[in-house]
Amino acid sequence: MALPKANRLKSRKDFQAVFREGIRRHGSYLTLRALKPLCSSKPSLDTATQTTQIIDSAHLVSTRIGISISTKVSKRAVVRNRIKRQINAALHNLLPKLSPGWRLVVIVKPTAAESKCVSPQFLQELEQLLAQAEVFDGNS
Repeated sequence: MALPKANRLKSRKDFQAVFREGIRRHGSYLTLRALKPLCSSKPSLDTATQTTQIIDSAHLVSTRIGISISTKVSKRAVVRNRIKRQINAALHNLLPKLSPGWRLVVIVKPTAAESKCVSPQFLQELEQLLAQAEVFDGNS
């Protein structure tokens, strides 16, 4: 199950913003980078139109998620793609529980391929990391 297009983090600019300004939470198989929704009352001149658009429609902006998996995890694309599909399935299950407006990047550690990690383990670890980052509805 792939994530809906509205929930995918695609652009390089978005990934860089999450890596530069987001908070980090570490697990044994995954690292979560999370960037809170824009809610500043004083937007800068460069992003004035974008920020006001996000503030005005805060309830309409969906949480966007990206997955980063390096060749350090495995040299074989088959293995990397299998892990990515498992994480996508876990995120698809957690999507209704997430607060809107967050930008998230899930980074896979090399230990995920070494230990033959399976979907329930990814789901459990993702839940823990999202709870630590307070991304679930009602926590922020």
